[in-house]
Amino acid sequence: MTFSTLVVAAGSGSRAGDGEAKQWRQLAGKAVLRWSVETLLGAGSAPVIVIVAAGMEARAAEVLAGLEGWRVVVGGATRADSVRAGLQALAAGNDEIVLIHDAARPLLPASVLTALVEAVTSGADGALPALPVADTLKRTSDGEMQTVDREGLWRAQTPQAFRVGTLAAAWEAWPDDKIPTDDAAVVEHNGGEVRIIPGDARLMKLTYPEDFAMAEQMIPRQTRVGSGFDVHRWGPGGAVWLCGVEVPHDRTLIGHSDADAGLHALTDAILGALAAGDIGDHFPPSDPQWKGASSDRFLEHAAGLVAARGGRIVHVDVTLICEQPKIKPHREAMRERVAALLALPLDAVSVKATTTEGLGFTGRDEGLAAQAVATIELPA
Repeated sequence: MTFSTLVVAAGSGSRAGDGEAKQWRQLAGKAVLRWSVETLLGAGSAPVIVIVAAGMEARAAEVLAGLEGWRVVVGGATRADSVRAGLQALAAGNDEIVLIHDAARPLLPASVLTALVEAVTSGADGALPALPVADTLKRTSDGEMQTVDREGLWRAQTPQAFRVGTLAAAWEAWPDDKIPTDDAAVVEHNGGEVRIIPGDARLMKLTYPEDFAMAEQMIPRQTRVGSGFDVHRWGPGGAVWLCGVEVPHDRTLIGHSDADAGLHALTDAILGALAAGDIGDHFPPSDPQWKGASSDRFLEHAAGLVAARGGRIVHVDVTLICEQPKIKPHREAMRERVAALLALPLDAVSVKATTTEGLGFTGRDEGLAAQAVATIELPA
């Protein structure tokens, strides 16, 4: 399957709310633009030309870092100007196939690309994915409402596919005083036959703020579970840190940091779910900067790694194993602290305690142990 692609990413996306334009925002840990560019490159698009607003070239390079086979072109004031700029930069023969795609449609199934190329290869002047209109349509005018017949109506999506020569000629013939809503309209205006292929609900266009939450739910995810275990011995002191809470006691736990065994075990559980090593890899005890450090920082670091991969922590469970101090009077404070550190609801955090019935080093009250389990979800 041989084709090239123009990805239009020069718009301001004003309807998507405050902040960066929607193509630069994060969706499950990746910029919206990167989602479709990755899919296009993986399907064999050569090249992928990304059309951005003037001054956004460096931003495109940042969000597409590590990908090969794409290049950037500066677009114009309108979508039409941007597509024309992309076509001018495309070194392709008239018979070659080019796809035009909106960066604001990130969840692009590879099967749609195959169907588009096949439609143009089989003789159509163009092809587009579309979904039949399922809802009842209403039109209002001067305060009056009319029902619109939805028979034969479709919701057009992108990418749209054409022969390079066909699309270039159609744009050349397009009146300068008209604004087309898509490239299919331009080819149709020039007498071309544009074929509809089955669209996909995942190809929704991110337009409003609530669309991002809906797109997040469409992304397939995998559930992972990690476990952690930590031990510290008792030493002289007047309090002990456990699960982010300072508990008065006649001794303290000895360690390079604050020796919070509960948070150490939980940090390792999250790192384990990520397959990202252990706490010692990220915070070596040989490094003096971590001497006496609050274990809050370790846990927040692990949570940040989950977020950076577009994942979320679903549930955590910590068990403290000790004879003393008594954990129950402080358990709710510990749950609340862990919930705050991980931005989780309280009912997603479990903290409990047990003894070893006088057996082993914890039974002899020589130290305290903690074990933890973390459940996370990551994009599949």
